Amino acid sequence: MKPTPRRIVIAGGGTAGWMAAAAIARTLGEMVDVTLVESEQIGTVGVGESTIPPLVGFNRLLGINEAEFMRATQATFKLGIQFENWREPGEFDSGNGYFHSFGITGKDHWSAGFQHFWLNGRERGHSESYDEYCLELKAAHAGKFAHLPDNRLNYAYQLDSALYAKFLRAMAEADGVTRVEGKIAKVELNGETGDIAALTLDAGTRIEGDLFLDCTGFRALLIEGALHAGYDDWTHWLPCDRAIAVQTASVRPPIPYTKAIAHEAGWQWRIPLQHRGGNGIVYCSRYMSDDEAEAKLLSTVEGEVLTKPNRLRFTTGARRRQWHRNCIAIGLSGGFMEPLESTSIHLIQRAILRLIRMLPAGTISARDIAEFNDQQLTDMEQIRDFLILHYKVTERRDSPFWRQCAVMPVPDTLTQKIELFRETGRVFRKNDELFVENSWVQVMMGQGIVPQSHHPIAAKLSDEEMAQFLKTIRESVAKTVASLPDHHHYVSRTCGAREAEAA
Repeated sequence: MKPTPRRIVIAGGGTAGWMAAAAIARTLGEMVDVTLVESEQIGTVGVGESTIPPLVGFNRLLGINEAEFMRATQATFKLGIQFENWREPGEFDSGNGYFHSFGITGKDHWSAGFQHFWLNGRERGHSESYDEYCLELKAAHAGKFAHLPDNRLNYAYQLDSALYAKFLRAMAEADGVTRVEGKIAKVELNGETGDIAALTLDAGTRIEGDLFLDCTGFRALLIEGALHAGYDDWTHWLPCDRAIAVQTASVRPPIPYTKAIAHEAGWQWRIPLQHRGGNGIVYCSRYMSDDEAEAKLLSTVEGEVLTKPNRLRFTTGARRRQWHRNCIAIGLSGGFMEPLESTSIHLIQRAILRLIRMLPAGTISARDIAEFNDQQLTDMEQIRDFLILHYKVTERRDSPFWRQCAVMPVPDTLTQKIELFRETGRVFRKNDELFVENSWVQVMMGQGIVPQSHHPIAAKLSDEEMAQFLKTIRESVAKTVASLPDHHHYVSRTCGAREAEAA
């Protein structure tokens, strides 16, 4: 006899809802009965268009064909993020700044990262930039991309999140997910247990479930509106609280990286897709008004504006309990991190995969809930610290916003990371945190931190050995980049979504 399917009800669609529906249905099949409730009348935030490499693995886990996915979402490849004007003020879209790549830089030794050898090399007169030793960085700046053997080129995607949700919806429905149209009018609680018993829609339809996923975005109708799980506000560390997004027509072939350009009260993003550009401005409302921000954004976009500017308000932080009773927050209902390092979709993915690993067979375990919440919060705190780093470590003093960022106290965990690197050049990755050693090194050095010392292991190399070591890496990177095809033509050829433009 087959066990009775566990009834999972997903409140809300969008990227979070359909990622959850597709993953659960594809992974668990007939073991669960999945219903997703959404309303065509309710829009989605829809600005999570730039991603990081774990999404490649997520798609592969679900058996998604990459070419079909990229064709459906008008995606381009992404090798990293170009940060401009974060260390000091400069001209808009000047190309100056630093690059946070997805790959490794140079070649590490088991006892010390490559930065220690590079720092020692500088003392011996080798003046080449740290950038010269990173394949993803050099390929990105050259506008090139290809899939290489042994996954030697680490990448993510720049995609249309609304089209991604549509793509996943088709997949989920084919796998048995039931979609119900309607607005949630009431969240009914069990009078004895306090758990969610059912959702009542505006048309009167009542949907019962055993486990409810809150994918209602900032509204958090279930996890907060009904269950009052609580929220920790982190705006004293990440003061931006507004964003405006707009889409524009493409004016040039898409490049394989996202841009994050700082301004006097926050930053702006540029995300090149196959069929259009994604643009936005993130800012602190204490130092810039909504109208000022919109004017600034529209004065700097390239190409015809295709959509009405979408104004968003948010409070950076995390839900205190992201799994509470029989409800789990997925996506924005669980907390918000500004998209500075493209982590929005990643946090959705992490919550979904964590849920699948901890899915109860019968009664929900309080131990599972506690472990889930601890792991989710750890993920968010580690990402939080990495985002704060961009604001805190800067030489900008040109506006009240940046002066506030320079003097604000930061979490002890971040202070330790910064000062350890400043004094010794060392970075340690803890608890399988998202951002690896090279990510921290690229951003900290890009923001202006020069380590005061380095590991003594580098001194073991003779001058000749050090010169050859560094030269071999640089030449390998340069040779590989020279052999890569143009990114735009590669996307057009492999995905067939748009014809390559004439060179």
